[in-house]
Amino acid sequence: MKTKTPELHVFSENIYPEWEINEKKFIDIAKKIFNFYISLEEVFEKSCLVCHDYNTVSFDFLYCDSVKTHEINKEYREKDYPADIITFAIFADTPVEERFVFDGEINLGEIIIALDKVIEEAEKKGKTKEDELAFLISHGILHLLGFDHQTEEDYNFIIELQDKALKAL
Repeated sequence: MKTKTPELHVFSENIYPEWEINEKKFIDIAKKIFNFYISLEEVFEKSCLVCHDYNTVSFDFLYCDSVKTHEINKEYREKDYPADIITFAIFADTPVEERFVFDGEINLGEIIIALDKVIEEAEKKGKTKEDELAFLISHGILHLLGFDHQTEEDYNFIIELQDKALKAL
């Protein structure tokens, strides 16, 4: 079991001019969600962090529009549609024997979020756009930690974790 919380380096860039999000606020939210997840033994023990020696974890956010996520989906994932979120979990998706920890730091990867889709989905659900963004951030972090939802059981596990993390905020 993990004994200490790592130092977190979270970076973000917003290239979507229609929503000037408070990046510092959402970096703080991401850090709280990440720390909540790894504080849960059932999450940490199944994460890509287990069995690695590190003291720092980093990951990035890119906030953009659905035109950009469509381009990324086509180029890197061979999928021809815009996405609300794309996660490049470079550490988790690398075979264990090839994972790279440099100078005690693990770079988990990048979360790309289409803010126009966030706004659209928030309106559909009757939520604030900030709440919907926090929901997607919590989802992306789980992907960075190596969780996926290919089965209904996995999907339900992820949604349950997200609900717990967002309530803990």
